[in-house]
Amino acid sequence: MQTTFTPAQLQDPDTQRSNEILRACVHCGFCTATCPTYQVLGDELDSPRGRIYLIKDMLENDRDPDPKTVQHIDRCLSCLACMTTCPSGVHYMHLVDHARAYIEERYKRPMGERALRWMLARILPYPTRFRLALLGAKIGRPFARLMPDARLRAMLEMAPKTVPPVSRNDDPQSFPAQGKPLRRVALMTGCAQKALNTDINDATIRLLTRAGCEVVVAHGAGCCGALTHHMGKTDESHAHAARNIRAWRAEMDGKGLDAIVINTSGCGTTVKDYGHMFRNDPLAEDAARVSALAKDVTELLAELELPFAEPAAPGMVVAYHAACSLQHGQQIKATPKTLLKQAGYTVVEPADSHLCCGSAGTYNLMQPEISAKLKERKIKTLEAKSPDVIAAGNIGCMMQIGSGTGVPVVHSVELLDWACGGPKPPALSRDPNAPAQVPRLR
Repeated sequence: MQTTFTPAQLQDPDTQRSNEILRACVHCGFCTATCPTYQVLGDELDSPRGRIYLIKDMLENDRDPDPKTVQHIDRCLSCLACMTTCPSGVHYMHLVDHARAYIEERYKRPMGERALRWMLARILPYPTRFRLALLGAKIGRPFARLMPDARLRAMLEMAPKTVPPVSRNDDPQSFPAQGKPLRRVALMTGCAQKALNTDINDATIRLLTRAGCEVVVAHGAGCCGALTHHMGKTDESHAHAARNIRAWRAEMDGKGLDAIVINTSGCGTTVKDYGHMFRNDPLAEDAARVSALAKDVTELLAELELPFAEPAAPGMVVAYHAACSLQHGQQIKATPKTLLKQAGYTVVEPADSHLCCGSAGTYNLMQPEISAKLKERKIKTLEAKSPDVIAAGNIGCMMQIGSGTGVPVVHSVELLDWACGGPKPPALSRDPNAPAQVPRLR
């Protein structure tokens, strides 16, 4: 694609990067075949190719964003399926991130929309605030259908019926390896996950320590910054990321780290991009070190020898949902399925597994109509496999799918932990108060 940025415009690092990305695009349109919003809406401007044209025009002409451009950029899920499909290696993620930051700086949204985005940015990245909000949503849930705004209805309907108790495993501390120590790793415990599902981090710690890892929850680490990053709120997202970089730098320069383990794939995609995000920042070197050490939990588990017991549930059919941030953002596709099969589960995949479930961070709250259509499609393809359980590697996907199906939805590490002698995932127990069933170790 030919571009006409001026030398002055190219002095800006973000514009320079966007220029490189735009020039890589050859207009082929392969991306439209795997774009969820194009599949739902059928509008060329709601495809990656269409958005690329809009972004190019906006940036090249240095013009303030118009409502039409903002609407089509806002409808992008950032699922990154287009990057998997693209034969030219167009790095759409960096381009749309730049466009969102540009829009945030130069476009004044309607008051209601500004208020919603402000509220989400002030609540979701902070577990205590998020818990309080969930308790309020629990009270308001019966009145969801009375809400005039679809986005407010979506928030109430997505809120879980119960809020899990606080897990002390999320506090800064160290968990010793069982047996001979093989690795020392930092676990990113996240933000929203600590309010929505504390079983995931608990299972991850049990699994890693059992496999010979000393697990550290670093003091000062928290939200990865993804939630505000995808809203274009660069200062806020970088502030969250910088705290993580400093927290993990202290561990790297102290006793050392072999990996930074992330069990929420949306966070993993962002942390692995810290090196790019901070490339012109005083923290550039440390950010690059963090990105180099970042691993999805399944990446690390594949390098370790897991002590699988006898099959925890012989014949259990697990429908594996591939989170977009894992399969497209991090290009991790086979590893989670391989681990589940090694653990003795029968793993099946839905049709069109490359398409997004519609969660996408805060997308299901800000674009509820499109999100609902994608959720319905995803659940239909998952249930068509008649699974006993649905497994995923991202809390957002779990909440999205779980809100529309009666099939239990768990994190992959919960099933792996169960197969290694840990407790039965609570979501699989019909009676939530029943004692956990622990499989026999060899």
